[in-house]
Amino acid sequence: MDLSKIFKAYDVRGIFPTQLNEDIARRIGRSFAQCVEGDTILIGHDMRSSSPMLSRAFAEGVCDGGKNVEYAGLMSTDASYFAAGKFDMPVAMFTASHNPAQWNGIKMTNSGATPIGAESGLKDIQKTAEEGTFVAGKKRGKITERDITNDFVEHAISMIDVKKIKPLKIAVDAGNGMGGFIVPKVFARLPVTLIPLYFELDGTMPNHEPNPIDPKNVQDLIATVKKEECDIGLAFDGDADRVFFVDELGNRISASLVGAMVAENMLQKNPGATMIYNVVCSDVVKETIERNGGTAVMERVGHSYIKKTMKDTGAIFAAEHSGHYYFSQNFRADSGLIAALIVLEMLSVMNVPFSEALKKFQTYSAIEETNSEVVDKDAVIEKLKAHYTDAVLTEFDGVTFRFPDFWFNVRPSNTEPVLRLNLEAKTAELRDQKTAEVLSMIRS
Repeated sequence: MDLSKIFKAYDVRGIFPTQLNEDIARRIGRSFAQCVEGDTILIGHDMRSSSPMLSRAFAEGVCDGGKNVEYAGLMSTDASYFAAGKFDMPVAMFTASHNPAQWNGIKMTNSGATPIGAESGLKDIQKTAEEGTFVAGKKRGKITERDITNDFVEHAISMIDVKKIKPLKIAVDAGNGMGGFIVPKVFARLPVTLIPLYFELDGTMPNHEPNPIDPKNVQDLIATVKKEECDIGLAFDGDADRVFFVDELGNRISASLVGAMVAENMLQKNPGATMIYNVVCSDVVKETIERNGGTAVMERVGHSYIKKTMKDTGAIFAAEHSGHYYFSQNFRADSGLIAALIVLEMLSVMNVPFSEALKKFQTYSAIEETNSEVVDKDAVIEKLKAHYTDAVLTEFDGVTFRFPDFWFNVRPSNTEPVLRLNLEAKTAELRDQKTAEVLSMIRS
């Protein structure tokens, strides 16, 4: 059996039922049980219509392998990371995050919230599932139900001082995803007014794809923030591990700006701390960390790399430009919900509009990550190197070309014939000019 099309760099993901079905899920569950330590595995799932059947099949596979299952049912991906850390047990979360409705997948985490990726166990799980080299368990495992929702709610709330939260008016777009499940339970504990958009759990995603990094998917949130005169808008992706922000004026806010803002706040409380940023974050993140006395460490894009480097360096916070925020107090895992709560506390204490709080960090102009389909990714990168001979090159997670007044990074996709471009400049005019220039070279 060839499962290479659904085993990705960080997770399993494929179209249901042609690429990922109950038989395959059961097989992967059997393999997962064999490849991780511990007697019990926690399993949860998102709102997709195929998630309950796939997760149940996976659970049967785990039991086939002689291990027990605690079946958690509905939960967000960041709750799955919390559970792996808090209860020190492997967790399998069925979700395809922001992908369209016909997709599903599995995000697997080891005990202690240690990530499982291509370089940390995922290839072993794939190989065992493909070859069927299963070892019979001493006896078949059992399935019991376990709801971890209240545990996660308490944990998330513990990350802030609720007494500091002011009566903010907050619009939240859950995109019919798991934000609609967890946000009401947490925000009910806060003295805020919640304006919900698309909180109904619906795997068909009838309103828009739960992918807030795409500007078209936050237009309803922007309109609501303006109409209701909200203090802030929050948009969660499908499995709610990422969050994107809209200020009170209806402006989409770069995750890098939020990362810099949170970093500065945390360094005031933790002088000299180490923090992580990924290779495509705005320069403002690194500069803010260092200006406030912290140590800034650059890492590749991807949660398994970020979490390992946090562990190795003792970092207390990490930010990715894609809307992932990681906290050492959250078992070094990312959580859109916790990031949102921390920003709400910051705005309450600062007592200024969100747009005002962000002004000091708005020193550069950047593009949204832009993908280009190419026939030969390596050849295009070599062409860029040959052209931009006066750039300072950094070959780390793709290639970064750095100049005095702008930089850009080109990263090849692991799974598609695609190059990803990120570019930032000191002015909007230079940003637009250089973006057109680089894209022309990539696509010609």
